[in-house]
Amino acid sequence: MLGLDPGDEELLEMAAEQSRTLVTIDTDFGELVFLNRASHSGLIRLPDVPAQRRVKLMESLLLEHGKDIEARAIITVRGERIRISRPPE
Repeated sequence: MLGLDPGDEELLEMAAEQSRTLVTIDTDFGELVFLNRASHSGLIRLPDVPAQRRVKLMESLLLEHGKDIEARAIITVRGERIRISRPPE
């Protein structure tokens, strides 16, 4: 348990240090990765996905896009559309 929310930058940094993919409904993490070039170990963004659909969707993403996740991709799901991208090096 982390306690109080340490903030987006700290969460992203902690996930990167632990080689974890961060799963979020918050769109701000994309800005941290793409504009601020924050270090990360992958990011899955689910900003428009209803709570009751997230678990099943995550199962599908892990099965179908596991290699992308391992490659530190940023996956964004909006509606039925899945976008996979990598931040600039």
